[in-house]
Amino acid sequence: MPASFSPARIRASFFRRAALVRCCFLLVVLGLTFCLAGCTRTEDARTTVRFWVMGYEGEVVAKLLPEFERQHPDIHVDLQIVPWLSAHEKLLTAFAGDSLPDVCPIGNTWIPEFAALGALDPLDDQIAATPGFNQADFFPGVWDTGVIDGRAYAVPWYVETRLPFYRRDVLAKAGVKTLPTSWDEWRIALREVKQVAGEGNYSILLPLNEFEPLLSLAIQQPEPLLRDGGRYGNFRSAGFRQSLGFYKEMFDQQWAPVVTNNQISNVWDEFGKGFYSFYISGPWNIAKFKERLPAAQQSDWMTMPLPGPTGPGASLANGTSFVVFRNSPNKAAAWKLIAWLSSPQVQAEFHALTGDLPPRRSPWLTPALAEDPYAKAFREQLERAVSTPKVPEWERIATEMRLVGEQVANGRMTVDQAVEELDRRADRILEKRRWMLDHADKTGAAP
Repeated sequence: MPASFSPARIRASFFRRAALVRCCFLLVVLGLTFCLAGCTRTEDARTTVRFWVMGYEGEVVAKLLPEFERQHPDIHVDLQIVPWLSAHEKLLTAFAGDSLPDVCPIGNTWIPEFAALGALDPLDDQIAATPGFNQADFFPGVWDTGVIDGRAYAVPWYVETRLPFYRRDVLAKAGVKTLPTSWDEWRIALREVKQVAGEGNYSILLPLNEFEPLLSLAIQQPEPLLRDGGRYGNFRSAGFRQSLGFYKEMFDQQWAPVVTNNQISNVWDEFGKGFYSFYISGPWNIAKFKERLPAAQQSDWMTMPLPGPTGPGASLANGTSFVVFRNSPNKAAAWKLIAWLSSPQVQAEFHALTGDLPPRRSPWLTPALAEDPYAKAFREQLERAVSTPKVPEWERIATEMRLVGEQVANGRMTVDQAVEELDRRADRILEKRRWMLDHADKTGAAP
């Protein structure tokens, strides 16, 4: 074999050529990098905020973001719309994989869970340092949903509270001249409506597949639904017994049908037909009743504040609130987005596009809300909105409340049996929480 083709010469030649190829490749890559950097230096100078939004509100907020970016040319918002059905699992998966977005509006009942995971960044400093933010403008109970152990982890975006929609014409026919504000007055109205409703019709719909009707009665009471720092259920309290007793009475007196809302054609048509004259629901049904009821019936219905045990009652402070995730590298820019979307002007515009209710008072002064007769009761109710128990396990406990409430409505449980069973189920669900809290108390560490 000629020396020029010896294995050593061949290997040396191969490595020289490989090194030359690598050098050429690096030069090409570096050249492209410098070129691209020069072409997109304006884009690279901006901070990109990753923003996840659930459902229809994501489609709507996309229309508002160009104005935010115009006012904040140093920030680009990368919006991702997430379906509500998969949102909770997606957030937990992202937390486990350290891939959460910078900012996201989450359901108010999820805030305690993500705060307990250590996933949320407290916002107190940003709130205090932002001129014109005006925390006092928010409805107190709505703001409180984002406060855990004295620290603000969330800023409300829109609020959902529930109250009765009612048939004005049927109440007039029944001789109910003044809207009830207490449970005793409501009992009278329910009884009178039942007498004129006609055979097969009822006074109120309390769907057995929803926990909100019973919960709306339960939160009227001064006693908390959970006791000892959320360690145990408190359903055997006198207040919850009274609420469950009133709930049971409405079925026992046949003021309410023993049905789920899947057992009727739909809630709007049956409301119009007179199958029931009271229905506890949220603001989304204002648009639905306007859409589904015929023009001749549009003056026959209205909304009213929720009656309480002895006077005007409280209601749920549901909805969604903005959070900033703890590992976000862009917290300052994320807060600017929250502050802008929380401004009264933007909230008023967001309401006009969605019908969602603003969580602060000043947007309610705009004509679209101030002059809407159907929204008036919601405005009044929001002053008495309260948060649900702030424990990560609350949604599971609420499901058990619904299941036990269904047994009561069907006559398969007494009130005494039901409250004992609810406490047993709640205590079982809260077992891990008790261990964590008790362990933290002994060690002095955070749970």
